[in-house]
Amino acid sequence: MKVLVIGGGAREHALCRSLSLDPDVTGLYCAPGNAGIAEVAELHPVDALDGAAVAALAQELSADLVVVGPEAPLVAGVADAVREAGIPCFGPTGEAAQLEGSKAFAKDVMAGAGVPTARSYVCTTDAEIDEALDAFGAPYVVKDDGLAAGKGVVVTDDIDKARAHARACDRVVIEEFLDGPEVSLFAITDGVTVLPLTPAQDFKRALDNDEGPNTGGMGAYSPLPWADPKLVDEVMATVLQPTVDELRRRGTPFAGLLYAGLAITSRGVRVIEFNARFGDPETQVVLARLQTPLAGVLLNAANGTLDTQPLLRWREDAAVTVVVASHNYPDTPRTGDVIEGLDEVAAQDAPDAYVLHAGTRRDGDAVVSAGGRVLSVTATGKDLAEARERAYRAVARIRLDGSQHRTDIAAKAAGA
Repeated sequence: MKVLVIGGGAREHALCRSLSLDPDVTGLYCAPGNAGIAEVAELHPVDALDGAAVAALAQELSADLVVVGPEAPLVAGVADAVREAGIPCFGPTGEAAQLEGSKAFAKDVMAGAGVPTARSYVCTTDAEIDEALDAFGAPYVVKDDGLAAGKGVVVTDDIDKARAHARACDRVVIEEFLDGPEVSLFAITDGVTVLPLTPAQDFKRALDNDEGPNTGGMGAYSPLPWADPKLVDEVMATVLQPTVDELRRRGTPFAGLLYAGLAITSRGVRVIEFNARFGDPETQVVLARLQTPLAGVLLNAANGTLDTQPLLRWREDAAVTVVVASHNYPDTPRTGDVIEGLDEVAAQDAPDAYVLHAGTRRDGDAVVSAGGRVLSVTATGKDLAEARERAYRAVARIRLDGSQHRTDIAAKAAGA
């Protein structure tokens, strides 16, 4: 089959890498893509938010499947436009993608489905904000209701910071703080059948020891040796299947990738948030461990035939990804810096470690930074300790002026 992937980050590079290894994929295209994706897929320019343009490109390429990577095109209804053109599309409708596009909508769906989550208030006025902050106390959890590229959440003990963030949002969700470790669990669904993937954990804070500002994610690992073996079954029964059933009951069936961000609290599993697409950087480690060819699974979800999909097969290997970010990320990142050492990683570390491009572009013969998160250096190994060692060995080969990365990704889980 011919597959068109929409997007240009490390998540899309991970998707394209897996699809390029699938023997059923005879043509692989990405729009707009990046410098790394160009090595495994044919790139095409497109405005990813323009559903008509994406659908026209898919028709021009005779694509058998379109995979929409980022959240903004999904919320904008790009998947709807592709399906209206008669092409199978992996990604929810714009209406169903409000599960990520609006925190308030997600809370309403969870209430209807009986899904365990934090108590919360939706606020639109200063008085409501002050009342909610006072009701929950510190630490304060303040979430912009809309899309904010992973950076719309503030967790702080400083009430002035919490209040300032809340007042900067048109509509805000203020909720109780959830204690305990966090887990990301993805599930592929066609709106009826739900197929869970393997759990992962990501690292949101910019600096070691979970310090510094929130980011889009600085690294991830899988599997989680500390997690209860029954965790996936529990989340399927209490979170994922009830949410998919509730959305279908409301007349807004959700088909695509349902991402549950979970807190394993002292009172049990609680949903922190839902996303409507593969999470970045967790996708990098989850797909590194997936043995089942990817294209057929995504096509079954797009066609409503996921009930015919055999159980997914997973490698026993562990996977770790470390994000190399540009100078000043997550504030205004510096771009245009030359990236060196990519060839060295390919020559000396492959296939155990490889580089997935996030914010990069070609400038003549050079690859330069073009965003905040620039690269996801990903490695596999017999256990987390080996995968971690390989990832950081590859990171050490990369030279990017002013770049930053965390040194403690998966350290605790690996016993380092």
